[in-house]
Amino acid sequence: MISANDLTPAELAALLHFHAEAGVEWLLEEEAVDRFAEFEAMAASRRGARAVQPRVEAPQPATRPTMQLERHQAAQPAVPMMPPRNAPAIPDEQAVEQARFAAESARSLSELKTALEAFNGCNLKNSARSTIFASGTAEGRVVVIGPMPSADDDREGTPFAGRTGQLLDKMLAAIGLRRDGILLTNVIPWRPPGNRAPSAPEIEICRPFIERQIALAEPKALLLLGNFTARHFFESSETIHGLRGQWRDVTISGRAIPAIASLHPQELLTAPINKRLAWNDLLMFKSRIDAEVSG
Repeated sequence: MISANDLTPAELAALLHFHAEAGVEWLLEEEAVDRFAEFEAMAASRRGARAVQPRVEAPQPATRPTMQLERHQAAQPAVPMMPPRNAPAIPDEQAVEQARFAAESARSLSELKTALEAFNGCNLKNSARSTIFASGTAEGRVVVIGPMPSADDDREGTPFAGRTGQLLDKMLAAIGLRRDGILLTNVIPWRPPGNRAPSAPEIEICRPFIERQIALAEPKALLLLGNFTARHFFESSETIHGLRGQWRDVTISGRAIPAIASLHPQELLTAPINKRLAWNDLLMFKSRIDAEVSG
């Protein structure tokens, strides 16, 4: 077995990234432990204690069945206690306040990116490889928002990477838009370990950053992709099939912005039959932004 002491810092970092992408979050033991053998040893110890115990005698202290387990654990290197899962790096309320202050202090998207990269109040950042900020330009005044980074996004450091990004590029091209002419971003800037859903505190900590991105971009319309994104902005528990294809206003910093939800490219890769629904949503989105330009 290879020990961590045998690895170079670069090899150890690569191994930790591999475990994080596989969803491994907590170190349990330094070495493999044969629990079956321990159980048999404890059972034999109890049987032996009963066999030698006198029949008529004052009660004797019971033999500790975990003696061999304790000896085994004492021989193992001490493992530091891990914090509870999803525990924030700082209290939730304090983290939200710090996030709000950092976001509102930014006067441009570049300043906001610097503030987000320096922010350490969300535990999601500890397991992610990259901080995923908006890409493209705000000059087109069109913002496309996804839920959270995928494994491809986390590796490449950009939103909508990999196969989902390739499909999104084709979808945008079909209505005359290009990736470099709009702003692409995510609600959550760090990939949750194992692609799990972000917790409620994590969502609230990240909220000021995505809202500030929208406020600074001043879009004329928002395209919200996926179930999580639509529920987040529309504050609804409906599924994406109940929320898509309808224009609704999203209020950001006191300004109402028209938004429409549609299916995420990953959902279309899984169920291509739904591409016709996404195409109808894209046509509605195209018609709205064209009307804003001509108006």
